[in-house]
Amino acid sequence: MAAKKQDVVIFKRVEKKYLLTPAEYRRLTDLIADRLRPDEYGESTVCSLYLDTPTHRLVRDSLDAKTDGRAYKEKLRIRSYGTPDRDSKVFFEIKKKYEGVVYKRRVSMTLSEAEQYVRYRLKPKESQIMNEIDWSMHHYGCVRPAMLIAYERRAFVGKEDDTLRVTFDRNLRYRETNLALESGSGGTPLLPDGHVLMEIKTAGAMPLWLAGALDVLAVFPDSFSKYGAAYRETLTEHDTDDPRKELHYA
Repeated sequence: MAAKKQDVVIFKRVEKKYLLTPAEYRRLTDLIADRLRPDEYGESTVCSLYLDTPTHRLVRDSLDAKTDGRAYKEKLRIRSYGTPDRDSKVFFEIKKKYEGVVYKRRVSMTLSEAEQYVRYRLKPKESQIMNEIDWSMHHYGCVRPAMLIAYERRAFVGKEDDTLRVTFDRNLRYRETNLALESGSGGTPLLPDGHVLMEIKTAGAMPLWLAGALDVLAVFPDSFSKYGAAYRETLTEHDTDDPRKELHYA
């Protein structure tokens, strides 16, 4: 597990997502509280600026992958914790999912450096991860900010196994205009009031005590993507004929 705001992060893990009603959230946290402790991130406001092509190729490919059974998905984003200023540290991330396993790599830089890189492709540093990000940026071509998504996160790790990470995201919101991280975290609600997105991240199998708690509540995984769900909402707002607006979450 990475240290708080570490400059370089590499993850390979299995992630499961669950959409919880307010009642399910309260009951589940009661059942598992004594098995978890707050991680080094604790509570934070997470702001993610998703990058995409003018035709939204990355999110459309992700949505299509759900329906046609493709095993690979990829996202590019810039993440901050709280509202940054020009000199604040942010994280440029590339996240890939292949056959159910998530691979995430990220490097830190200032917000100003990240914006300069997106605009002019001037790498702020040389590293293997930066080169991997750079390859994907050039592969997709004209990549630019496409969607800002923010939420309040509570993050925990297992008391007996700190490779287990459980996060609870509340007040998910998005915007597709004013796409600047320094402009704050405001946006349109993405989930019904009080609902929570839980993510369980493991290096391998889920602990039996956690699987048992989920079984007691009859809570099942949901293939929810924050960016995919927000994009689907914008299709509805713009009343397009894109069939992806009829999908659930990808």
